[in-house]
Amino acid sequence: MHERIDRRYSEASAEAVPWTDSEARLAAAEVAWLVTVRPDGRPHATPVTPVTHDGRVYFHTGTAEVKYTNLQANPHVLVLAGDTEWDRGLDAAVEGTARPVTDDASLRRVAELYRDRWDGRWQLDIDNGTVTPRAHDHEVVVFEVTPTSAYGHSKGEPFGQTTYRF
Repeated sequence: MHERIDRRYSEASAEAVPWTDSEARLAAAEVAWLVTVRPDGRPHATPVTPVTHDGRVYFHTGTAEVKYTNLQANPHVLVLAGDTEWDRGLDAAVEGTARPVTDDASLRRVAELYRDRWDGRWQLDIDNGTVTPRAHDHEVVVFEVTPTSAYGHSKGEPFGQTTYRF
């Protein structure tokens, strides 16, 4: 992974933000925005609850949802975590490819990460590659986003944009 400050969008005194900081921002986000592409080329954005592990971002969706349908046609996504503050904080954007997770060991790891989200309502049962949220009776699919590039936008003094290439 290569990281660099993008001087076009940064103040002179800005320094590159380590990837670990941007990854931590994603991991701490109660809600992130997932942008997918519809089969006709129009964008679709929806909030998701992300978890991160080993440099990847995970989310899950029901098989009847728009984002699931979109991902069947085009696996390229954008995951955004940030807020509306202007003068403080760090926003993170990850571009990558989303692939379904099907092996039980990986699914159990993701389920464990979800166990601590919010107030504990994100409980996932895993059985032979199938994921079922405990509070619902519908099947969901867990997706793993492998980043191709990402951006960390530090806000405040100094403003800066760090570009990450994987």
